Amino acid sequence: MMLLLLQGNLTEQAAGAAGAEATEKTISYFELAIKGGWLMIPIALLSLIAVYIFFERFMAIRKASKIDVNFMNRIRDYIHEGKIEPALALCQSIDNPLARMIEKGISRIGRPLQDIKAAIDNIGQVEIYKLEKGLAILASCAGGAPMLGFLGTVLGMVKTFYDMSAVGSSLDVGLLANGIYIALITTVGGLFVGIPSYFAYNYLVAKVEELVNKLEAHSVEFMDLLHEPVKS
Repeated sequence: MMLLLLQGNLTEQAAGAAGAEATEKTISYFELAIKGGWLMIPIALLSLIAVYIFFERFMAIRKASKIDVNFMNRIRDYIHEGKIEPALALCQSIDNPLARMIEKGISRIGRPLQDIKAAIDNIGQVEIYKLEKGLAILASCAGGAPMLGFLGTVLGMVKTFYDMSAVGSSLDVGLLANGIYIALITTVGGLFVGIPSYFAYNYLVAKVEELVNKLEAHSVEFMDLLHEPVKS
């Protein structure tokens, strides 16, 4: 019985020591990032750029997508009644790509329909370019951050093996493990930035394509109403 109690006490002491050692080895994410070295700085900058571009483009695309369902009906009524100036004033009072496209088309009324369509398409391309502003940078963040992380890992591994070669024939497992985990920090950081940026980029591209389809549908609707007879 005494032996069992003694063995239990020793086991508890060993567990307590192991727990204390584990507690002492606990490290925060910020401290891990610092151990990643100087390459964590550009990775952190890319993360800030990606977050800014995503929310800025998200709000811009969301604003551009707000189209009044009665807008085209009012334009149709004005065109049928021959009220060009009120139609232009309505377009100018609304700040979105569709209104600017229709405004350009109305200002070309009286010219050949092909010229009107070309003018609308040109404005549409300009508006799409504005909507896609910054998406290329977001894509670069999605691809560049993991590459920087991998570069940091490779450099860290090279340094680790160099330090081991300098020690000589004696292999220090602790030194090897410490060097490897520090080297892998940059890869983790790069993926942490790159993966969300990749999904954010594709999400914004999908929203832009959705808006483009709406604009094309409304531009076709506008061209169709020009073929309709004008009320006397």
